[in-house]
Amino acid sequence: MRKVALTGSGLTKFTKEDISIDSLMLLAVKSLFESMPNLSQKDIDVVLTSTNDNTKYLSSIVSEISGIAPKISHSVESLCNSGANSAISAFSYIASGLADIALVVGAERFDSPGLVLEWDKSRGQYKHPIYWSSMFTKSHIRKYGTSKEDLAIVSAKNHKNALDNPYAYFEKTYSVDEIMNSKNLTDDVRLLDCSLPCSGSAAILLASEEAVKKLTDTPVWITGIGQKTLSAGFTKNAELASMESTIDAASMAYKMAKKEPSHIDVAEVHDAFSICEIIEVEDLGFIKKGKGNEFVRTLYETQDRRINPRGGLIGAGHPLGATGIAQIVEIGQQLQGKAGKRQMSQAEVGLVQNMSAAATSSSVLILQS
Repeated sequence: MRKVALTGSGLTKFTKEDISIDSLMLLAVKSLFESMPNLSQKDIDVVLTSTNDNTKYLSSIVSEISGIAPKISHSVESLCNSGANSAISAFSYIASGLADIALVVGAERFDSPGLVLEWDKSRGQYKHPIYWSSMFTKSHIRKYGTSKEDLAIVSAKNHKNALDNPYAYFEKTYSVDEIMNSKNLTDDVRLLDCSLPCSGSAAILLASEEAVKKLTDTPVWITGIGQKTLSAGFTKNAELASMESTIDAASMAYKMAKKEPSHIDVAEVHDAFSICEIIEVEDLGFIKKGKGNEFVRTLYETQDRRINPRGGLIGAGHPLGATGIAQIVEIGQQLQGKAGKRQMSQAEVGLVQNMSAAATSSSVLILQS
C-alpha cells in the first residue's frame, strides 16, 4: 500500500449567505489552487465531492467549472460524516495505485436536505437531531454526574477558540452563564449547546509519496484510518453514554498508525452538541470514562487548545458536507505549523473524528508531520 499525504487545502468563510452549492465548492477549490502554485488542473486524477445535496451532478460540475478532467469523479454522502468518508475514499484510490493526486471538496448550504431525513420522520415529533442529543445527555448525566455547567463549558471553550479562526461562523464569545441561560430546546439541551447549520466549503488535496515532491515541502501523512457503521437508527446503540462506532473506529486507526491516545498532540472532534465532545474525548481514550467533563473543564480553565482549536462545530459552524474536510484542514495546518494564533506548540501527531447521526457511523483519521 502506497503512502498518502495531505498536501494542500482551501476554505471559504462559514456564513448564512445564500449561495449555490457548486459556487461554494468552486470558491474552496480556487482557494486551494491559489495556495499551491505548482499545481495544475491536469495533475488531478480524482475529484470527489462531499455533500448531502445529492440532487446535482456535483463532482462532474465542479470538475468542469474548475477546469479539471479527472479519471475518477463522484460524490460521497454520509450525513455529517461525509467529509471524512470522502477523504478516506480518496486515500484509498491513491494507496491502491489507481490515482496519484485527488481533490476532495465538501460543501453544504444552511438549508441542507440532510438536516432531517425521511428515515428520521418515523419518530414523529422527535425527528430532529436535538432529541438524540438530549438522550445522550440524559444518559451521561445519570451515569457519570455530568452537569449542565459542564456542557456549557464545552460551548464556551469552542466559541472562544473560534475567535482566532477567520473562517468561523461565530465571531463572539459567550460566558458559561449566557450559555446556561440560552433558550431551552429540550430539558437538557439549550440553543448554545448546539452547532448550527450554515453555508460553507472546504477542500483538500491528497497525493502519493511520488507526487508529493512536486507539490509541497511540508506534507502531512495520513497514517491511520478507522471506520465503523452500526446502523441507521441511533436507538440501536447499546450504550447512550458512549459512542460504540467511535471506539471501534479509533481502535482501528490507532492500530494502523501504531499510535496510542497519549501520542495525539491535537484533535478535531465532532461536537455537534456539547455532550458529544465530552463523550468523544472519553471514547477516543484521552481520558477515562466518566471524566470527560473534568478533562474539558481543565482545557477551558488553562486555555489549552488541543481539542477543537478552530472552534469545533459549535464555534466554527456545521456545513455538513464540509465539516470533516475542514477538520482535516485544521489538523494539517497544525502539523505544518501554519495555524496562526490557534497553533499548538510542537504538534506532530493529530487526530480527526467525524461522525453521523448520534454516532451510528464514525470515522477516525490519524495524521503525522
